[in-house]
Amino acid sequence: MRGTRPKRRMGALGSAGALVTATLIAGAVAAPTANASAGSGPGQDREARGTAIAAERAAKAGIDWQDCPADWNLAKPIQCGYVTVPLDYAKPYGKQIKLAVDRIGNTGTKAERQGALIYNPGGPGGSGLRFPARVTSKNPIWANAAKAYDFVGFDPRGVGKSTPISCVDPQEFVKAPKMDPVPDSEADKLAQRKLAREYAEGCHERSGWMLPHMTTPNTARDLDVIRAALGEKKLNFLGVSYGTYLGAVYGTLFPGHVRRMVVDSVVNPSREKIWYQANLDQDVAFEGRWKDWQDWVAKNDATYHLGDTRAEVQEQWLKLRATAKKSPLGGVVGPAELISFFQSAPYYDSQWAPVAAVFSKYVAGDTQALVDAAAPDLSDTAGNAASENGNAVYTAVECADAKWPTSWQRWDRDNTRLHRDHPFMTWANAWMNLPCATWPIKQQTPLNVKTGKGLPPVLIVQSERDAATPYEGAVELHQRFKGSRLITEKDAGSHGVTGLTNPCINTRVDSYLLTGELDRADVTCAPHATPKP
Repeated sequence: MRGTRPKRRMGALGSAGALVTATLIAGAVAAPTANASAGSGPGQDREARGTAIAAERAAKAGIDWQDCPADWNLAKPIQCGYVTVPLDYAKPYGKQIKLAVDRIGNTGTKAERQGALIYNPGGPGGSGLRFPARVTSKNPIWANAAKAYDFVGFDPRGVGKSTPISCVDPQEFVKAPKMDPVPDSEADKLAQRKLAREYAEGCHERSGWMLPHMTTPNTARDLDVIRAALGEKKLNFLGVSYGTYLGAVYGTLFPGHVRRMVVDSVVNPSREKIWYQANLDQDVAFEGRWKDWQDWVAKNDATYHLGDTRAEVQEQWLKLRATAKKSPLGGVVGPAELISFFQSAPYYDSQWAPVAAVFSKYVAGDTQALVDAAAPDLSDTAGNAASENGNAVYTAVECADAKWPTSWQRWDRDNTRLHRDHPFMTWANAWMNLPCATWPIKQQTPLNVKTGKGLPPVLIVQSERDAATPYEGAVELHQRFKGSRLITEKDAGSHGVTGLTNPCINTRVDSYLLTGELDRADVTCAPHATPKP
């Protein structure tokens, strides 16, 4: 399941089976030698050498910063450019691809500047190019960090402006209504399996030359080349959601290249979890957070009139779902589209009130508000292309990173069992990931994430009830990265904590980025303010 910030009709939780959208310079600087010891075997050593060669080349070339192309929608003073990287790090002199990067200079004095802070928002498949806009929009949470750092965003390989991949025609991809993710029969399961297999084949047909190289370790190597191209001896990194796994892999491959690293809403880096089990764990966590939202809606029944108990709100949901299954709302919004829309509430507290308001209007007789919110916009061809591309990258990376079960019996057994008590997301998530069962490219063994020589203390931030990246992932990374510190936001569950106003967290993130200092022990913070109805 996607762990990037969903945008309406832009993310894509759901493969071909169920589109579940809902809402990661000056002068040449010698690149530090890549750390080969973190890998295993001659292939890793070859790739480590290839990364060092590519980084040295990028350090000499630098980045030719220009005003951003008009259609990128990144206004001055944000600047854009490209960094060239090998498609295959084992062959550094072979085929090259271009990665889009952007930046805004630090807002403080020359003396205050501490280098570049590079950002990944998650996914896999999320674009980081909006990151410098946190400075132009004068986002107060990031004002202190912006004084010290250039804010640098990038599109990872395969994403957006960085040699994008595709698996299916974007307009076909967003067409609605999709099949109800929850199967009524063996025939329904068979139809979904066929769609998943066709999606995997479509990826191979349209983007086969890129697929073997669409892995998290390769994106981590790209990050090291970008670091060198920026003229930075060491990396300052902020990763959210899947961006935390990218950070964990980078820290394992290049421990001596890290200066400061903040990881927020953590993917469990255990080899046993990447990626099949991680998705099953999400289904359980989403059910819990869905109930949290329903409790809040019930508490605010005077505003929403959806019932004053969780059970009553759930009853309204099941009624809506059954109605849309029988006859899709507006001809386009069925159960799959409803899950796409409603899923943003368990993802983000900021969506609690907007989703409840649309639901409330529907129950009061205004169906159009829900159709407008949940249906695809076929006229938004750019948004649909971005949505399709994001899903293609998500699938390509998760399928290539690890070996997935190929036995349908196992998928069927695990998801049938899980669905009984966690019905909100389980089957939708299963169909989204099922292309990995018939993936036409060799699947890798995940890297063993661990502390290597020179890795500085890493700051880990996590809410206790996060649905997309359950809390255990933060604990696991904390144990693997020696000297790291964990900040827990208690009794909270929003995904992406560092972007929320919570002084207990904001001041510590600032302090770490500006001074490198961490608390002597892990910290528990009270939750940020509960959304107002």
